[in-house]
Amino acid sequence: MDRTALTRNIVIGMVAGLALGSVFHWLDLSPDSVLIAFGVDGVLDTGGQIFVRSLKLLVVPLVFVSLVCGASNLGGGGGMGRIGLKTLALYLMTTAIAITLALLTATIVQPGVGIDLAAGSEFVARDSPSLKAVIINIFPTNPIKAMADGNMLQVIVFAILVGIAITHCGEPGARVRSMLLDWNEVIMALVLMLMKVAPIGVFCLMTTLFTKMGFSAILDLAKYFFTVAFVLLLHFTGTFGLMIRFMARLNPVTFVSRMAPVMAYAFSTSSSNATLPVTLETVEKRIGVKNEIASFTVPLGATINMDGTAIMQGVATVFIAQAFNVEISMVGYLTVIATATLASIGAAGVPGVGLITLALVLEQVGLPVEGIALIIGVDRLLDMMRTAVNVTGDATVSTIVARSEGKFDESIFDRETAAEPS
Repeated sequence: MDRTALTRNIVIGMVAGLALGSVFHWLDLSPDSVLIAFGVDGVLDTGGQIFVRSLKLLVVPLVFVSLVCGASNLGGGGGMGRIGLKTLALYLMTTAIAITLALLTATIVQPGVGIDLAAGSEFVARDSPSLKAVIINIFPTNPIKAMADGNMLQVIVFAILVGIAITHCGEPGARVRSMLLDWNEVIMALVLMLMKVAPIGVFCLMTTLFTKMGFSAILDLAKYFFTVAFVLLLHFTGTFGLMIRFMARLNPVTFVSRMAPVMAYAFSTSSSNATLPVTLETVEKRIGVKNEIASFTVPLGATINMDGTAIMQGVATVFIAQAFNVEISMVGYLTVIATATLASIGAAGVPGVGLITLALVLEQVGLPVEGIALIIGVDRLLDMMRTAVNVTGDATVSTIVARSEGKFDESIFDRETAAEPS
């Protein structure tokens, strides 16, 4: 299956699932009916869950193998440190821009004015980790346990250390690196196998989700929902588009067309980590970022880069403040920007990261955490959209870093452009 057909089929599967699920929701069939119990909750939900599990299956081995290979290519000297600092700085910069755009837009639109809080239920937030705990927990005591638990920050640290050690081991290190490069090819072959069934998996996921939710949840919080959606689109087209045009010196439209399958995966799975195998394959094979850069920047971005989540936090903070008639000062807004930016790294390995870090942000500016209950109804749908923004940000930063380091294969980008139908 060629890539153009794959992109088309994924989009068809996504739209078909959305439409069919919405129809089932509108019909309001009994949960015990054969169509719902066997068809949706049985066959389709099973297919969707297997698809997501298959994606997640590849994440830990892919991150470990690709990062070890990338770190061993970059070596343990100044090149490694320079690329690492450059990547981290770009990720933090895009997150800060995202939260700033969210706060400005929400202040203008005022999505929380006039909200009735009488029916709101209480949201109990998990405790956010302290800065000390975050720093300590980055370093694993048991790398096998870190892999089993899916603690990606610990896996990344261990993989980078192994990659650096390989560069100092001479012939034994060369043999290990050669073996890992072979494993990398095997894992990428698994990714390509999974992509062939992706349209079916996406259809199953979308049908199941919209059968349960429909569009009614959006209508209840339409102003908040569309404010977040607008800022996500603004950041996607404005920030990323300008960065690709002026920092990477590439055509943004062509870049987005390369990323279309990845965004469809991200939208349907709502997980940057689950989408990671497809993101890495696309960044290398369709955009032109060389493996030694992509294998470092993409896994790191999937773990710490959450522009979409930062946008949700910014709009939600203003929304909740307006709903509770609480004024936020300029210092408060600056606190939100700083807290949300740093939280994108600190809480990266915590399940339910968006709502947990939002609770941390609300506490920093003295807003009631129970206000999160107001937005839970639409958060699942917004999560799908912001994950697509997150993975695009990973690819954007990877491309810019590769261009700045002379590790970008422009012939791949040009060849893909020439191969596309007019």
